[in-house]
Amino acid sequence: MSNEARAGVTIVGSANMDIVFTVERTPLPGETLLAESAARFPGGKGLNQAVAAARAGAATRFIGAIGHDENGTVLAATIADAGIAGDLVRRTPAPTGQAFIVVDGSGENTIIVASGANATVTELGPADRAALDSAAVLLMQLELPLGVVRSAAAEVHRAGGVVILNAAPAQELPRELLADLDYLIVNEHEACLIGGSEDLDAASTTLAALVDRLVVTLGAAGSVLFADGIEAGRIAAPRVDPVDTTGAGDTFCGAFAAAIAEGADFADAARFATAAAALSVQVVGAVPSVPDRSAIDAALEVRSAG
Repeated sequence: MSNEARAGVTIVGSANMDIVFTVERTPLPGETLLAESAARFPGGKGLNQAVAAARAGAATRFIGAIGHDENGTVLAATIADAGIAGDLVRRTPAPTGQAFIVVDGSGENTIIVASGANATVTELGPADRAALDSAAVLLMQLELPLGVVRSAAAEVHRAGGVVILNAAPAQELPRELLADLDYLIVNEHEACLIGGSEDLDAASTTLAALVDRLVVTLGAAGSVLFADGIEAGRIAAPRVDPVDTTGAGDTFCGAFAAAIAEGADFADAARFATAAAALSVQVVGAVPSVPDRSAIDAALEVRSAG
């Protein structure tokens, strides 16, 4: 199938309801703090990235699972409202996944996830495989069982599409999965865990030797790009005042995938994704913070003019 005939971005991933507590600081072990506020937002790495890809302008399809409960109904509406094709989202008896997030006064967060329905996505059905065979870009994370991540990567790789993995939460990655990746995206913490070293440069070098292209995101410091085993460039991030960093990495990944689906080169896709992520940290909540294409383009124009 030619690239022109392929659909945009397909996400195989998680969908959660985020319960976000805003506090002045993260509590110490055994300590109870009173939150300044508490709110619910649609989230989950898969859904966040799907919304980011769709708002960045890509035709987007989501493959995942939600429960037959109130949270599942809210997430189904979120998928539809974002213009994401949700025909392959399964409704299961298991409860919709939840994430419990604590955001401190500097915008940093800690997160605990209860997988719920996400854990039921253990295999691909015929309709899933048909969608993957026509995908221009596949974007995945590691909040679903690893077996289905491996199967989806192999399916798209065989079909000639582009495979992107955001290796979060971090875990050991099988060589077979790495061989099917076109892009691996990790943050500093994930790079060190998967690369087997507390030294970020050493860990990044190890990972860069295992995949065609690697992105190591550095938060406010931007990102480092690797291609063919060597450093290929650095992308600076604009200076902003963060309110909530929840979902910033997901916004980066979804926007990056949308740019790759449009035909952008490696560096330009990373610049586009960096602009999107910088906008997202200025708004509370994962899905609510994801910017649309016009805002991303405007931010890039401001940076170019400066």
